[in-house]
Amino acid sequence: MDNSKTNARGLNFDLPKLTNITMADQVELKLREYFKKKAFKPGDLLPKELEIAASLGVSRNIVREALSRLKALGLIETKKKRGMVLAEPDILGSFEKVLDPLIMGDSILYDIFGLRLVLEMGLADMLFMYKTEKDIDELKRIVAKEKSTSEKFRIKTEIAFHGKLYAMTNNDTLKRFQNMLLPLFDYVVAFEANHYKPGGVSHADLVQLLINGTVDDFRKGMRIHLEPHFAWLAHIKNNSL
Repeated sequence: MDNSKTNARGLNFDLPKLTNITMADQVELKLREYFKKKAFKPGDLLPKELEIAASLGVSRNIVREALSRLKALGLIETKKKRGMVLAEPDILGSFEKVLDPLIMGDSILYDIFGLRLVLEMGLADMLFMYKTEKDIDELKRIVAKEKSTSEKFRIKTEIAFHGKLYAMTNNDTLKRFQNMLLPLFDYVVAFEANHYKPGGVSHADLVQLLINGTVDDFRKGMRIHLEPHFAWLAHIKNNSL
């Protein structure tokens, strides 16, 4: 039986004492280092607050504050009848909470939008690895609806087409990240509207590259397709210097 899942690891653990006035962030750092040193895994039981405080030579309140920070990051959680255990963190959770165009500066918004473009440039290998006839058919249906010239419809089809590409990667983290970027996408495209011109490679062209082309063909096609967005970002960056 694996006692690490039912008993706190190393009650005689060797956390070094802090000699100066201890700040909560110092305790947090020491705990992170300790978890790594002892190779803690999700589900492992953590020492109690009093044990941590005694080992570090700090007050329980300081330890509690440090632990609350780790809880907020999803690194630890409290289990009924067990106590604190190391958790498997939600790597996008904290980012998701603050990714709101209304509370972020324009420069950060543009940087994140640029990150989205870089991600889409890197989808090619995974798309060719996992693409199916069903995926191609769905992309064709999305392209077939691209008849309206209204800005609202253009944004809708952009989201649908590129969202499908993310879904085709079979990567849940990528798909979730793309969904998180949707409010940001709307925000940036609204600013971009007066400057946007379709790229030399359309959605229909990208579908044909998925069917008949190579990974490199698709990657080059995607770069041309995204060129208006890259050009607009460059324009924004140059004018802000």
